[in-house]
Amino acid sequence: MTYCLGIKVASGLVAIADRRLTSGSEVSSNRKISVHEVENHSLFIMTSGLRSVRDKAITYFKEVLAEQDRSFNKLYKAVNAFGEQVKRVAQEDKTSIVASGLNFNLNAIVGGQLEDDEEHKLFMLYPEGNWVEVDQGSPFKIIGNSGYGKPLLFRNLSYESSMADALKIGFLAFDATRVSANDVDYPLDVVVYPKDSFHMTEYRLEKEDMDEISHQWSALLGNSVRKVPTYWMDPIFEKVRSTKK
Repeated sequence: MTYCLGIKVASGLVAIADRRLTSGSEVSSNRKISVHEVENHSLFIMTSGLRSVRDKAITYFKEVLAEQDRSFNKLYKAVNAFGEQVKRVAQEDKTSIVASGLNFNLNAIVGGQLEDDEEHKLFMLYPEGNWVEVDQGSPFKIIGNSGYGKPLLFRNLSYESSMADALKIGFLAFDATRVSANDVDYPLDVVVYPKDSFHMTEYRLEKEDMDEISHQWSALLGNSVRKVPTYWMDPIFEKVRSTKK
């Protein structure tokens, strides 16, 4: 499985992707986010799904970028081009993949800013090649193992959050997924893009880098649980005690 999270806040973009690959009993590590930058063209792509499909689609897209990069003046045009390569891979491989009992399930998150974009953009692209744009009302998208981190993101992240807070909340959402699922784990790739900068900063986090933060967060959660008022439970346990009599 995969954990890839893209966040769009007013000041920029934050992307987080784990590297864990699980195939049956085999576990390996591979990068799931790729970055492309030339002058005022800056974008990243994160993917989840079959590695063979992902690698082929990304390879085809890199060829398109090499040949047509200058024709993409807005990010949605690059997203359309990547969607065409996903559909191309589907035409070539979907029948044999399905016949093998597998799903053609490539999903992608594409973020960045090209020269004629008035601001940074974030898109979610589906296996069919269509996409939706992330807006202020729901400033993030997760692909892969998405259930465990969403409650924290919904409760704490907003479009007005700082990039630092977005990264912090994004990591905690990853941590919640990591401790709840055995198919998501370190290393963790992070990409940060400040609005209008046309430059992405990449960084890798290892388990030993984040152990202290993870333990502190667990302790804070435990303390918070103990501090939650209990008066609402009194009638329940009064009923329990009266039943015992």
